[in-house]
Amino acid sequence: MDEVLLRSLTPSVLAVLVRRGADFAAAEDAVQDALVEAVRVWPDDQPRDPKGWLITVAWRRFLDATRADTARRRREDLVEEEPAPGPAPAADDTLQLYFLCAHPSLSPSAAVALTLRAVGGLTTRQIARAYLVPEATMAQRISRAKRTVSGVRFDQPGDVGTVLRVLYLVFNEGYSGDVDLAAEAIRLTRQLAASIDHPEVAGLLALMLLHHARRAARTTPDGSLVPLAEQDRGRWDTASIAEGVAILQAALARDRLGEFQAQAAIAALHGDARSAEETDWVQIVEWYDELARLTDSPVVRLNRAVAVGEADGPRAGLAALAALDAALPRHAAVAAYLHERDGDLETAARLYVEAARKAPNTAERDHLTRQAARLNTMRRP
Repeated sequence: MDEVLLRSLTPSVLAVLVRRGADFAAAEDAVQDALVEAVRVWPDDQPRDPKGWLITVAWRRFLDATRADTARRRREDLVEEEPAPGPAPAADDTLQLYFLCAHPSLSPSAAVALTLRAVGGLTTRQIARAYLVPEATMAQRISRAKRTVSGVRFDQPGDVGTVLRVLYLVFNEGYSGDVDLAAEAIRLTRQLAASIDHPEVAGLLALMLLHHARRAARTTPDGSLVPLAEQDRGRWDTASIAEGVAILQAALARDRLGEFQAQAAIAALHGDARSAEETDWVQIVEWYDELARLTDSPVVRLNRAVAVGEADGPRAGLAALAALDAALPRHAAVAAYLHERDGDLETAARLYVEAARKAPNTAERDHLTRQAARLNTMRRP
C-alpha cells in the first residue's frame, strides 16, 4: 500500500467532488470512506488510474449518503445521475482547496487542522496525536471547521498569504506523535508550489528546507537544545540547503520581495557559513531591516537586535533592544545573551533565570536554566 500516493491524491479527489457540487463536509467524509476502501482493496488489486478510482468510489459514497438523507431532498437534482467512470479529469483544483481550508472565517488552529485533514490526507487520530489532544477534541474542531466552510463557493478567489501562514504554523509545530509535521508542511508546500507560480510560495518552501536542514544538529541525544553557534555543521543536510538556496535565488530574481523570501535569505546566510565565526552578520542585519519594513513585527526587531549585537557589538545590540517592549516573548533571553557578550555576567545570569521562568516549553526552559547556572559558576571566586 502506497500511503504517500494516497495522501498526495486526497486534495485533488476532494476538489473534484466539491467542484461537482458536493457539500464540503459531505464530500470530505466520502473521500475518507474511499481512502479506507483503498487501504482494503489496493494491496491485492491496485487500479491503473488510482485517482480515477478514488473519485469514482468517493462520488458513489457521496451519492449513497445523500440519497439516504431524506432531509436533503433538495439535492436530488444534483444526484440524479452519476458521472460515468472514466479517466480522472486533468484539471487540478488543489489550489482552491488550499484557499478553502485557510478561509478567513476559520481560526488558525481550525485552519491548520482542516488543511492537514483535507489537503494532507491525515486521519483525525494522526492529527490529534500530533497536537497532543484527545481524538474527540480534534474531531469536533475539524467538524466545526468543515461546517464553517461548507457554504463557501469553491470558485471564490483566495488569499495566498493566508494559506502560507497556515502552512508555516504547521511547519513550526515540528514533530510530535507519529506525524512529522515539519516534513508534512514541506510536502504540502511543494504541492502548493506545483499548483501556483508565486515567489512567496517559493520563499516559504526555501525557508522550510533551510530550517529543516539543521534539524539533526538542534538537539543532543537527551533532547537538550543546541544553540546555532554551537551546532555541529557537519550534521546539517547540505542537499536541503543547496535546494533551498536555489529555490530562493529563483524567487528573488523575480524582484517581488515578501516576508518569507526575506526570512529565507537570512536562513540561507546561516546555512552558507562554514562556521559561526564566518557568518555574514552585516548582511543579515540588512535582511532584517527589509523584513521589518515588510512586516513591522516586534519579533523581527527582537531578532534584529541579536544580529546587530553580532555585527556591531553587544552594546549596539542592547541599544536596539532598549527600543522594544520588555514583555515580548524571548526579550529576557536576548537581553541575557547580549549582557553576557558585554561581560556583565551578573545581569546576564539574572536575566537567564527570568527567561527560563517564561520559557514556552521544557527544552527551552532547561537550556536557559543551564545558561544561568553556567554563569553563576563562572562568577564564583
